[in-house]
Amino acid sequence: MTTWSPDSWRALPAKHIPQDYPDAAKLAEVEATLASYPPLVFAGEVRKLKKRLSDVAEGKAFLLQGGDCAESFKEFNPNNIRDTFRVILQMAVTLTFAAKRPVVKVGRIAGQFAKPRSSPVEKKGDIELPSYRGDIINGMEFTCTPPSIICTRSSEVKISFSCHRHRPSRTWIICVGSSNMPV
Repeated sequence: MTTWSPDSWRALPAKHIPQDYPDAAKLAEVEATLASYPPLVFAGEVRKLKKRLSDVAEGKAFLLQGGDCAESFKEFNPNNIRDTFRVILQMAVTLTFAAKRPVVKVGRIAGQFAKPRSSPVEKKGDIELPSYRGDIINGMEFTCTPPSIICTRSSEVKISFSCHRHRPSRTWIICVGSSNMPV
C-alpha cells in the first residue's frame, strides 16, 4: 500500500486533469489557492464511511450509492440538489423496509464535474483546443479556459456538500467522485 500524502494523487492516473495547460505558473497558483481551502471531506467523515462500509461487508447493512455520472454547473440549483437527495432517501426507505436492515447512503454528488476523454484535444475546422473535460476544467463552449475557473467553480461544489451535510439522516455520507478536482 502506498503511503498517502497531499501530493500522492499526482502519481496516480488522472486523465481528467489536463497535463497541457499553457500557463504552468497560473496552474501552480490555482493549485496553491485550492490547497489553502478547507478540505471537502473531513477525516471523521472518512472514518464514519469506513465503519459503515464494514457493516455492509459483514452483511449488517445495505449499500445504496446514488448520484449523477456527470454534473453540470448549468443545472446547479437548490431544487436539483434537493431532488437528488430526495430520490436517494426514497430509495433508501424502500430498501430499509425490504431488506430489514440499515441502508448506508453514499451520494456521488458534487464531484462529477470532470471526466476523462479518449483524446486530449478536439478539432473544429482549423482550430484545435483541449477536449471538454467537464465543467470544473473547461466549459462546453469551444474556447480555451484558464485554470482559474477551478477556483471559481469550487464554490458550487462546497455549496452542494453543505446542502447535503445538513440533511437529517444518520447514515448519509457525501462521497467525492473519483473524477473530482485534483486536490
